[in-house]
This record gives sequence, structure tokens and C-alpha cells, in this order.
Amino acid sequence: MHEIEPFYNWQKYYLPYEDTKSPFFEKPEINQYRNTVYSYYLHPDWDEIGSETLYLKVLMVNYSLKYAVIELIGEWNDTLHNDVMYLKRNIVDVFLKQGIKYFVLIGENLFQFHGGEDDYYEEWFEDVEDGWIVALNFRDFILTEFSRFHLDYYINYGGTLQIENWRTLKPDQLFSLIQTLIQRRLT
Repeated sequence: MHEIEPFYNWQKYYLPYEDTKSPFFEKPEINQYRNTVYSYYLHPDWDEIGSETLYLKVLMVNYSLKYAVIELIGEWNDTLHNDVMYLKRNIVDVFLKQGIKYFVLIGENLFQFHGGEDDYYEEWFEDVEDGWIVALNFRDFILTEFSRFHLDYYINYGGTLQIENWRTLKPDQLFSLIQTLIQRRLT
């Protein structure tokens, strides 16, 4: 896992450490391996959110279009660690206060999901009102677990939201594509 790095090609558009509205504003650069998920070191560019098993990188925030793209790594464990609480309180709530109402979660580097209560998902869903939450490129067995815990009530995922070539798009292009796909689902 120590060789898996966050996606870097959008750094010319956005850096969370330079964004005064970001929860990672002026975070000191760490060049040593220190965070682990089950004894496996993570690349130091992944950011902590308070969870023992879930880490992330905010790849893009566009305040005028009101969206955020967040890449995840590790294990999303609501059973033991209530990871959704850390994600919601330490990251999502900060962006919600800035008017963000569209959230794209990229889950290619999530290796496990353990569900729990849905309170934070429901709260997040209500907080975005006329926005949405999308799980992009999550592994099939994780999406199966999402469905088992009825997270499809709150998060859009699967089908056309498995966009393998998302890295070839610019951030606003990805957002526009997802917006179109969500609109088709709603009509």
C-alpha cells in the first residue's frame, strides 16, 4: 500500500493546503511514512481524518460550481471505527459550510467496507438538499455491502458511475459528466 499515491494531475487546478477554506489549509508537508492501515504503511501524501483505517486526499474543490472530489484509501469501517462520522464531521461539514453540495468520492483504493448505522449518511444526504453524493469506481463487493446497508438511499453508485477513464478528464469535465448521469437517473 505504501506505493499507492493519490492522483496528482489535478494539482495545477487545486491544492488543499493552499485553500483557506479547506480542512487541510497550511498542513505541513510530511515526507515520512507514518500512517498505517493494518500494519501496512500508506504513502505520506494521504491525509488523516481521525480514523484508524480511512484516509483521503481532496483532489478538487470548485466553490463556484459547488463540488468536491475526494479520493479514499484504506478500509471504511463504520462497525468498529464509525469512519463515516470522521469523514462527515472533519471533512464534509467544513465544505458544506462553504456551500459545497455535490460530493464525488473515488473508491478505487478502498479495500474493505464494514457498515453500521446510517445516521451520518442520512444527515449528509439531508445537508446537501438539492445536491448529491456519488461513489465513483468503488469495487463491486463494497457496493454490494453498501446495498446491504441501504446506503443507496443516500449515495449514488454503480452502473454508469463506474467511470474508468476519469483521470483523463479535467475536474470540471468530470463534474459535468457526473451531473449529466445523475440527471438521467432522476428523470
